[in-house]
Amino acid sequence: MSLRSARRALLLCCFVTLAASGGCGTKPKAGAHPELTVFAAASLREVFTALARRFEALRPGTHVVLSFAGSQTLRSQIEHGAPADVFASADERHMTALAAEGHVTAPKFFAQNELVVAVSRAGASSVREFRQLPDATRIVLGAPEVPVGEYTRRALEQANADLGADFQARVEAHVVSREPDARQVLAKVALGEVDAGIVYRTDALAAKDKVVIVPMPAAYNVLAKYPVAVTTHAPRAELGRAFVELLFSPEGARVLAESGFLPVTGAKADAR
Repeated sequence: MSLRSARRALLLCCFVTLAASGGCGTKPKAGAHPELTVFAAASLREVFTALARRFEALRPGTHVVLSFAGSQTLRSQIEHGAPADVFASADERHMTALAAEGHVTAPKFFAQNELVVAVSRAGASSVREFRQLPDATRIVLGAPEVPVGEYTRRALEQANADLGADFQARVEAHVVSREPDARQVLAKVALGEVDAGIVYRTDALAAKDKVVIVPMPAAYNVLAKYPVAVTTHAPRAELGRAFVELLFSPEGARVLAESGFLPVTGAKADAR
């Protein structure tokens, strides 16, 4: 074999390996290390990363693969056959749709979140309380089809009763973009690309050195409810159930609370 042919063969081997295992090298033997795949809403990034490390410590040799995105994106991936073991959504709507289609079983709420306004350092002088949000020159919100966008719409509609029938319209007049998840809303505020955006409190707390947090009054705030479920065709269903159990354990509750999530106390646990 010529040197050129040998190089081509090596490149072909790498491409095949890359497609199969995510990198160029020796493909690990199936089942050598139990691997749990968890799909989770983008707003769960820090807390689920911490919980995944805890889960791995409790089950030595197990590796948790985390995939974060907007709940609507993850739902679509599961509907198209993505091999997820666990799905944690930022709202009930996408989980309910998956349950109706037979993709998940027995979803339950494990945490709640609330909305706040994240304000850039430059915009902090003009937006010091929620009623001043229309004074921001550039605002970013979640897209209507994503959980944070739907929660935001409902909150703004409820605010009209207190802050004037045109409050929502005055806010939306300054919206320059609508993002596919809360983290991308937050990123634009933190980078100073916009003056303000509505995000989850937990996201804002994770970036409190970069943004100013303006609370939203409870009278029109909307609690985001997070359901979790094991997928129907989970490759690692037993591990998936164990991960869900961790969320509902005292240790899981502690980690969630430390990240700013609210308990589901008093709320219906069954998400179906």
